[in-house]
Amino acid sequence: MSTLASVTDASFASDVLDAEGTTLVEFWAPWCGPCRAVTPVLERIAADHPDSIRIVRINADENPRSSSEYRALSLPLMKVFRGGEVVKTIVGAKPLPAMEFELAGFLGDAPVR
Repeated sequence: MSTLASVTDASFASDVLDAEGTTLVEFWAPWCGPCRAVTPVLERIAADHPDSIRIVRINADENPRSSSEYRALSLPLMKVFRGGEVVKTIVGAKPLPAMEFELAGFLGDAPVR
């Protein structure tokens, strides 16, 4: 079970589009092995950078409207939102250093380890 908050089609606008700051949305599915692999990476980034980025998940199978709107054709798919707009897209699972590199412009200070 993930420690990341979940959003749905019904809550997407208020939880993501209207949110302050930067929000990364992971589009995932329970049957997706790479999704299971990237979840701990995203949990670590969320824990290391709580003041820089908020990370949430949306089950692509259970939320077809958002999945279709944001073209979640390959999972996992991560979309970074600011001001209600997508500012970065990341496709596929990546290890922590690669994911931090992809998100470097959004993470602020280096993580405390």
